[in-house]
Amino acid sequence: MKIHLLLKKEEIDSAQMNEDKIAVVFDVLLATSTITACLNYGAGCVIPVMDEAEAVKESKNHLPEETALVGEYNGITIDGFMNPAPSTLKGKLKKKTVILSTTNGTVAIRRSAPAKKVYIASLLNGEAVSKRIVSTYEDETIVVVCSGSSNQFCMEDFYGAGYFISQLVNESGVTNADLTDSALSAKLFYENLSHHAFQVLSDTRVGKMLERYNLQEDIELVSQQGVLSIVPRLIDGKTIVPEKEAEASLEKQNLGGK
Repeated sequence: MKIHLLLKKEEIDSAQMNEDKIAVVFDVLLATSTITACLNYGAGCVIPVMDEAEAVKESKNHLPEETALVGEYNGITIDGFMNPAPSTLKGKLKKKTVILSTTNGTVAIRRSAPAKKVYIASLLNGEAVSKRIVSTYEDETIVVVCSGSSNQFCMEDFYGAGYFISQLVNESGVTNADLTDSALSAKLFYENLSHHAFQVLSDTRVGKMLERYNLQEDIELVSQQGVLSIVPRLIDGKTIVPEKEAEASLEKQNLGGK
């Protein structure tokens, strides 16, 4: 199993994200953690978009009462949208279609879409995603994508990616892992600080910004490791659903929608 890591979304080469690759996208603070939380809160699906304009356009395809517009740009909640902090969304998303626009995470997901499979991962569900990949592995290269922030490296994504890689290599029974230097670096970084997730996330630039917005509760929430079994997967290039529902949808498509 070859495992590679990209340090920021700007390193994604869509031409190389092909049927030989499985992409696993991280934006720990907060997009991929928020997506995982949304599905845990009972959302029907999450549609990641590139920006506010696409979110508004996409919302016209859905009934208003069945839709939740959620998003931020440069850390500020978009006017007319719900705050994407997980703590603010609990109890508001049951069976709704969540249209999510973020500065980095949703863009990274969309750029990764050409891969054979695209999984959305965080500290909350990294263990579940790693186990799912091991159980369905067919000799693909695993490309772990750190979203970063506006073309900058983000330590929280590197830490989350290291957690996932550590789970993949140490806990899921993979005995022939071939890690690139970037993947190995993330794994070692995480393993040296594995019991300090909250502190690591709090000390980051984005973590400090969230604290200024009184969202320390969200840092505590998303720093929990392996507490959710949800495995979010991007299907049809635009919609995120739990893995089991993704498989059912793809099977239906393969049967011509019957």
